[in-house]
Amino acid sequence: MTASKTIVGSIDNSVLNFTVGNDPVLDMNLVSVDCIGSVAHAKMLSCLDLDKKLFSEADFNAVRNGLVEIIQDGDFSISAEDQDVHMAVESRLTDKLGSLGKKIHTGRSRNDQVALDLRLFGKEQLMKIMQLTLNLAKGLLKFAEANKNLPMVGRTHLQPAMPSSVGLWASCYAEGLLDDFILLKAAYEFNDRCPLGSAAGYGVPLAIDRHMTSDLLGFSEPIQNVMYASNSRGKCESVILSALSQIMMNLSRLSQDLIIFSMPEFDYFSIPKDYCTGSSIMPQKSNPDVCELIRGKAAKVHGYAGIARDIVTCLPGGYNRDLQEIKQPFMEGIAMTEGCLDIMSKLVEKLEANKDALYAGFSSGVFATDKAIEFVVDGMPFREAYDKVKGMLSELENMDIMESIKNKNHYGAAMGLDFDEYAQNVASKQKFIDEVCSKYCFKISELLGIEYNL
Repeated sequence: MTASKTIVGSIDNSVLNFTVGNDPVLDMNLVSVDCIGSVAHAKMLSCLDLDKKLFSEADFNAVRNGLVEIIQDGDFSISAEDQDVHMAVESRLTDKLGSLGKKIHTGRSRNDQVALDLRLFGKEQLMKIMQLTLNLAKGLLKFAEANKNLPMVGRTHLQPAMPSSVGLWASCYAEGLLDDFILLKAAYEFNDRCPLGSAAGYGVPLAIDRHMTSDLLGFSEPIQNVMYASNSRGKCESVILSALSQIMMNLSRLSQDLIIFSMPEFDYFSIPKDYCTGSSIMPQKSNPDVCELIRGKAAKVHGYAGIARDIVTCLPGGYNRDLQEIKQPFMEGIAMTEGCLDIMSKLVEKLEANKDALYAGFSSGVFATDKAIEFVVDGMPFREAYDKVKGMLSELENMDIMESIKNKNHYGAAMGLDFDEYAQNVASKQKFIDEVCSKYCFKISELLGIEYNL
């Protein structure tokens, strides 16, 4: 048997490789937040009223400086023998500070460390995703307002249905994203509670101050029940991924529309050429690969949300190593959502609507409902009007497209869109992002003694 020595004992190499998995790679995403959590923990330990202080003020400053150096170290790495970011940081700190580094783990477990790291990581990424979501919503609303008077055939079952507008189409997806923001905010608030101090899930025989560490880290409050603080691991990631899957659902449907409506047979929209790819054999091809990949990645994020949920569903109470399997889908789901929001914002910024093709898409049948309503206004029961129009569809060819659009002027219809209301909605959400981001960065900057920005 060949074994490797780790901080927690000797482990057979095959077992070490199997249990560590790709944590050394994934955990590089957690180096900064792990150090931030350790600074807060050390600060709290230095404030405990004990006969013999765990950390003096000078000790704490040395620990904090050592952890800040790790955050700023571009060459930091995690080995299989380290197993994870927590042990790697502790080892590096011990190499630098000796016994002070060995004290840093007092009163905590890797269980509450990783739960904390993932919540801090999730918090930072959710702030980014909220901003990216808002950026795309603003881009779609700009496109919608610029084309609010441009007619577009509204479709059901993909078949021509009723007169509509490009403004209605684009603001539909923008409003969907503004709704998705509500879910992101709920996920942010769910995530915004501190698990640190729960240790292995059952607390420690030390009068630690969990409210202090929660406040130092910019959380709204600590999770009270220490066992639930452990049990919420995985559940929290599932909640975040579920919110992201709704964004990706919206992006996938928008992408599908763009793929269809940019086909030569429709030509309603022109996707910028530099956002399309060519063929290795067909010189004429300009393919909407960006939209196709978003569609595929949406399915993956849905799957990641399911993986997180299903792993947690099968677990007994308390920590279980299965939770490690959630880390990769969690991080990949976040990265995919961020990437898709960013690239779609850039695409929408250059998207063009083709007036001639949009007008050419109108056929006589599209005006059928409008004509039926005309008869109803003149006193005919709707079902009679419906039957009458059904027998005279060919006579509707000369109906005025713009007149039909202008008649749809009630709240939320093509000519009843309130872009000032949309602007207020966006502004209130931007205010929320600015406030939580400013508060978090201020707290972490104060904790670390350096400027910390996202």
